[in-house]
Amino acid sequence: MALGTGSEALARLGGERVDHRFKGLPPDAEGLTVQELAAQRRNLFTGGFTTPVLALSAERLEHNLKVMESYAARHGLAFAPHGKTSMAPQLFRRQIDHGAWGITLAVPHQVRVAYGYGFRRLFLANELVDAAALRWVAARLDADPDFRLICYVDSVRAVRLMDEALKGVSRPLEVVVELAAGEGARTGARTEAACAEVADAVAATGTLRLAGVAGYEGEVPRADPERVRAWLRRLVALAAGFDADGRFAGLEEIVVSAGGSAWFDAVADVFAGIPELSRPVLKVLRSGAYVSHDDGHYREVTPFNRIPGEGVLQPAFRLWTQVVSRPSAEQAFANAGKRDAAYDLHLPAVQVVRRDGVERPADGIEVGALSDQHTWLRTAPEADLEVGDWVGLGLSHPCTSFDKWQLIPVAEADGTVVDYIRTFF
Repeated sequence: MALGTGSEALARLGGERVDHRFKGLPPDAEGLTVQELAAQRRNLFTGGFTTPVLALSAERLEHNLKVMESYAARHGLAFAPHGKTSMAPQLFRRQIDHGAWGITLAVPHQVRVAYGYGFRRLFLANELVDAAALRWVAARLDADPDFRLICYVDSVRAVRLMDEALKGVSRPLEVVVELAAGEGARTGARTEAACAEVADAVAATGTLRLAGVAGYEGEVPRADPERVRAWLRRLVALAAGFDADGRFAGLEEIVVSAGGSAWFDAVADVFAGIPELSRPVLKVLRSGAYVSHDDGHYREVTPFNRIPGEGVLQPAFRLWTQVVSRPSAEQAFANAGKRDAAYDLHLPAVQVVRRDGVERPADGIEVGALSDQHTWLRTAPEADLEVGDWVGLGLSHPCTSFDKWQLIPVAEADGTVVDYIRTFF
C-alpha cells in the first residue's frame, strides 16, 4: 500500500511567514518565509535569535533516526513511531524515509494532521468513539483507497458506538482489541474473556474488521523486565488464541502491536517468539521518544542501557536561556520557565554556560525550580555565572518539550541553523 508523500503540503510549510508567533526567532527575520530564513544559515548564537530558544541538534537527530531504523529492521519489526511525541510532519517524513512502516497517533486531531500532510498508513493507539471523528474517518475510507487506519477497541459499548457512526461506510475500519496492562492500568479490556467478547462484537458488525491485538506495556503496574515480558506473552497468547478460533479468517496479515520507549527490547524479545499463525504477523512497534531522546527520563530507562550492543540514543534537545538576574552568590535567574521547558517528570539539567562566544561546563550550577517564565538557578561558590550569560539546559521528556514550541531551529554542532521544524499541538 502506497504512502502519500505529502510533498506539496510539506513544501508549503517552508512558505509560512516568520513573525511574532514563533518564540526565539530573530526579530529582523519577520516577513521572511521559513525557507528563506533557513537558506540564510544563521548562527544560533550570533544570528539574532532571542532567548529563550529551543534547538534540535541536526547531527543527533539524524543519529537517532538511523539507530532505530536499524534496530527495527534487525528485529523484524514494522516501526510506527508515536507521532504525538513531536506532532511534526517534517519529522514524520524523515521517520518514513528511515524505514518506518507508518505513524502512530493518539487522538483524532493528530490523525487529521498526519493525513493532511500526506501520511496514509496510520495507527491510532487509543479508543475512538467520537461520532464526528468517525464520520471523518468514514469519508476518508470511502474517498481514498490508500488510506489505512488501525485503531484500538476495548469494549462492546465502544463497538456499538463505532458501528452506529460508521453505518454506510464502503470498507470497514480496522481495529485491534486492546489488552489492558493489568488491573488498575490505563485503557484496555481487563481479561482475555472480555477481549473475546469485544472481538465477537466486532465480527457482528459490517463496519469494523478485527485486524489483531495490541496494548501498551509501559502501563504494566510496578513494571520490571519480568512483569513486562509476562504481559507481552499474554498479548501474544491472545493473538494465537484468536487465530485458533478462526477470528482472523480472510485477513492478509495479523497485527500484533506494543512498544513505548522504555521497554522496546522486551517487545522485540517476546515478539521474536510469536508462533506461526494462519497468516503472516505484522509486528508493530510504536516507540516515539527516540526521535529527540532526552536528558532525563528516557536517558535513564532506554532499553539501550540494558543492551548496549544494540545502539545508543543521543539527547538532541537543548534549551538556551539567558541569565537576567544574579541577586546573590547562591542564586541566579534565567528567562526560561514552564512555558518553555518540560518539567512534568524532571527539572531541566544545566549543561553549559556560554559567554563571549566561549562555551564551558556549567560547574556548580543546577536548576532548583521553574516559574512561569523564570528558571531558578542554585549556584555553588565555584560557579562562574554573570548576567547576560547564555545557559544551555538539557530537557527531560520530549513529549512535553515539542508541544511548547511551534517552530524549532535545527542547528549543527557549530550553531549553524539548517532547518526549522513546525509542530502542530
